[in-house]
Amino acid sequence: MAGVQRELLGHPPHVGEAGAVEKFVLNSDRVKVELLSLGCIITALETRDRDGQASDIVVGFDHLEGYVNKHPYFGAVIGRVANRIAKGKFILEGKEYQLAINNKPNSLHGGTKGFDKVLWTPQVLPNGVRFFRISPDNEEGYPGELKVWVTYTLDGGELAINYRAQASKTTPVNLTNHAYFNLAGQGSRDIYDHEVSIEADSYLPVDDTCIPTGEVAAVQGTGFDLRQPVEIGKHLKKFHLDGFDHNFCLKQSAAQQFCARVHHPHSGRTLEVYTTQPGVQFYTGNALDGSLTGKGGATYPKHSAFCLETQNWPDAVNKPHFPDVLLQPGDEYNHTTWFRFSAS
Repeated sequence: MAGVQRELLGHPPHVGEAGAVEKFVLNSDRVKVELLSLGCIITALETRDRDGQASDIVVGFDHLEGYVNKHPYFGAVIGRVANRIAKGKFILEGKEYQLAINNKPNSLHGGTKGFDKVLWTPQVLPNGVRFFRISPDNEEGYPGELKVWVTYTLDGGELAINYRAQASKTTPVNLTNHAYFNLAGQGSRDIYDHEVSIEADSYLPVDDTCIPTGEVAAVQGTGFDLRQPVEIGKHLKKFHLDGFDHNFCLKQSAAQQFCARVHHPHSGRTLEVYTTQPGVQFYTGNALDGSLTGKGGATYPKHSAFCLETQNWPDAVNKPHFPDVLLQPGDEYNHTTWFRFSAS
């Protein structure tokens, strides 16, 4: 069972909403997690290595201002729709919707002011925090009012994130968390010595704007075959890859399923991911460029962290053969992802 501490951080003027940002610290005997009510952001996550030394393994900032200013979604909950929607357009029930173009020529991660940039109402639980907000009708161009609950719970070495949503109108919904991990400790130079495996027989090829082409391609015989562990740096070099920013297609299941495993041999740290989502976006921090100053004065160059964003498939609202991304009134969106941390 984890303990929960609560702390008032302040009223940053740029947030532009009533209320204060609060920080919550979840502690178990193996993991420590820090969360903000701004964007449901994971600001720190400490785990031990094989020698019992604790290190923070997610990138981010020391101060609230870093999260208020523009940043690449460090640790945040993403919505109303994670990932990209082609040209920011979709047709629903005969009506065309136009979203903000914030990742030319597409809409990315909910638009100009997605769920990562708003204040949420927190409720402290015995072993975690539940955050709630109402996304009003037409927020960022999306139809219908959406009630959303995001619940973080910590149990020993396992952090669970549950996402629930209810809509007043039919609307696309795709929620995830965008934590950037480096199992060597945040601020480490790169992730090339990490070993990754992803339980996926297929992936989605993308065009030059990172929109899926519509093909569901087999990983067999390609650089996207991560079913057996590969060392990231050597693998990128072998297949002449600039990095990963691709959806890997998981088996369709309402039950918890194994998704991915990342191991760092030097520290002994291992992260295992389980989910009820149909996909995971594996991202190797390709757009990080060292321009941001993070925790402890660290900078984050290209390939200095990775993300495993469990979610629906990108641009699913425009591709009927992809898993359904539409939430109907009267139904409930309900997905959970589990991050399990260990060391050996």
